[in-house]
Amino acid sequence: MKNYTDINAETIDSWVSQDWEWGRPVTPEEFARAKKGDWKVVLTPLVEVPKTWFEPFLKNGRLDGVKLLGLASGGAQQMPIFAALGADCTVLDYSTKQLESESMVAQREGYEINIVKADMTKPLPFDAESFDIIFHPVSNVYIEKVAPLWKECHRILRPGGLLLSGLDNGFNFLFNEYEAPLKIQNTLPFNPLKNPEQMESLMKDDNGIQFSHSFDEQIGEQLRAGFALVDAYEDFDDEPVTLEVGYPSYWATKAVKLPF
Repeated sequence: MKNYTDINAETIDSWVSQDWEWGRPVTPEEFARAKKGDWKVVLTPLVEVPKTWFEPFLKNGRLDGVKLLGLASGGAQQMPIFAALGADCTVLDYSTKQLESESMVAQREGYEINIVKADMTKPLPFDAESFDIIFHPVSNVYIEKVAPLWKECHRILRPGGLLLSGLDNGFNFLFNEYEAPLKIQNTLPFNPLKNPEQMESLMKDDNGIQFSHSFDEQIGEQLRAGFALVDAYEDFDDEPVTLEVGYPSYWATKAVKLPF
């Protein structure tokens, strides 16, 4: 039987081939605007990451020479923007299609990027204290355990380095359909490796193998790994019914590796 992460990599490749929203690379126009200082990035669907989150590494509007890792951040949506700002970018993903987009845009725009195909459930293939910033959009819904990942992020960041994360808060997993009125159809935690009914539902809808994570896992384990949480915000799915009832689906967090 395939490892669940292999199934997820194949699923995401399929989504990209079907014009998945999170697999569309930036346009030449977006890259050109970023080079002129007009840029934005997201960790979650709707809210832009505040530019203040990149301080103290953002200087005069640029990230020149900053070592930045896009963790499970393939698809050429964020890394080209950071490259346009002068960052020394590495991207890690397990989706071949997402990484092909990174290579395509780098060649198109004439910048270098270190592209790494790897599974973030395993030890990250980087030396200790390799990066200044880790940019980690919503993606750990595709792994069962997040505590080991936070420990690896702490290991590869330099003291004072930033971990910027987009996190699913688990609410999405309560529902199978986003139709009014919303009806709770699942219990938490949502773990299809332990619940055959949940696995069947995901497979039927071609959703890959996804997992809910608690506040303790998403936030508490960051703190226990040695990070200090310094800012955060909530965000929503772009679904009319979830916006109407006002329940947020995501958190974004800015954490700093403590220097001890």
